[in-house]
Amino acid sequence: MPGEPLAVHPLTFVRQSRGWGKAEFARLMRAHGKLLGISLATNRTTVWKWEQGQEPDAEAQSVLADLLGVPGVQVQAERWPQWLPVWEVTGLTAPWTEAGTVDALADLVGSGRLDRRGFLTITGAALTGLAACWVEAPSAFASALSGDRVTDTMVSTIEQRISTLRTLDDQLGGARLLEQARGDLALITGLLRAGRYTERVRVRLYALAARVSHLTGWMAYDAGLRSAGQQYYIGALRSARTAGDDAFGAFILAEMGVHVSEAGRTAERVDLISTAIDHAPRTLSPYTQSFLYLHKAEALSRDGDHQMSGTALNRAASLWERHTAEENPDWLEWFGEAQLKSTEGKVLLRSGHVERATSSLEASIKEAAPRDKAVRSGRLAEARLAGGDLEGALDAANYGAGLLEDNVSSVRALDRLKEFSARLEPHRSTLPVREFRERLQALPVAS
Repeated sequence: MPGEPLAVHPLTFVRQSRGWGKAEFARLMRAHGKLLGISLATNRTTVWKWEQGQEPDAEAQSVLADLLGVPGVQVQAERWPQWLPVWEVTGLTAPWTEAGTVDALADLVGSGRLDRRGFLTITGAALTGLAACWVEAPSAFASALSGDRVTDTMVSTIEQRISTLRTLDDQLGGARLLEQARGDLALITGLLRAGRYTERVRVRLYALAARVSHLTGWMAYDAGLRSAGQQYYIGALRSARTAGDDAFGAFILAEMGVHVSEAGRTAERVDLISTAIDHAPRTLSPYTQSFLYLHKAEALSRDGDHQMSGTALNRAASLWERHTAEENPDWLEWFGEAQLKSTEGKVLLRSGHVERATSSLEASIKEAAPRDKAVRSGRLAEARLAGGDLEGALDAANYGAGLLEDNVSSVRALDRLKEFSARLEPHRSTLPVREFRERLQALPVAS
């Protein structure tokens, strides 16, 4: 929704990108205010309130702008927090050349933009699985990062690691793995900037950079870091173009649409997916076309055009029926009938076909990975509630909560359950609803 709070406030971004804790930032504000002749009582709690959505008064904004080097005219021209220096993204301003792509990737891996609260270290079997794929001697990578040749074997090693990371993401959710993905992107970017390689290896590296940048963006989005996710997707789009992989570029545009529609900009998502479909390679397989038309159905549904959404949904289903397993691109291997049923359920629910929507959403959960089960359970709960089945709705919601209590870490899943919880207000006095809300409140997923 347009008015919902940001997952990570721009002030949080500014503060953390400079390495300032809340208390240190408050001290700097008081000290800088004193230099300007402005007495401030800023403390850690004040900073916390600002980052929760409270707007600083004019004097505090004036001190902050001077501290950050933002011209006063810019502060006057733009509302809080739009004047904060967070909106410039190298991926948007760098030229669409190979050098521009490398600059965009380097900015991503060197920016330190992510909120590290709640990131969990991988241990046990998950850590063993990652280590088992990292078979290339570290010295070989160190040499390549210092200007030696990048070999096919090295690229294959990173590809295998990314494949494992993608599988773990399905099981555990993005928040637990985000730092690992960022590390892999940094390694690939370093190889592109400093290594020597053949034309074939060059294309593989850029294609791999596109895959990893997308995966990192997806994990950021799953962890509730929307702005960071968008920026990684831009890096993926640039890398895909540099690699000459316009099929993957169309996929990225479709995925970027999810971000803007969830921010309330539904028409922009329709434009993005239309561009993706209109300019995708004509050689796209029915499998990939099905994915794109499914995104179009969801985009149109969110924008309120239920008739055209139904047409796109039927097209996606028809294309899916024509696909063969051999034509699946590696970056879309997770896509299947469960995703079709999930989108079908959401589209039907928005258009008022509650019973059919419930059936589709139930089918979408059966074969899904744990993280997707957690996310979709909130939507199924919503559908059952709309059909008057409070008990069934709470069963679905509690199932999702149980996954989040176990191994899955997904802010998206938690947000879906919170949305469902808000719909329970007419039933707030019943014991099962009170118990679910208490359970939801105690969930360990950090936003």
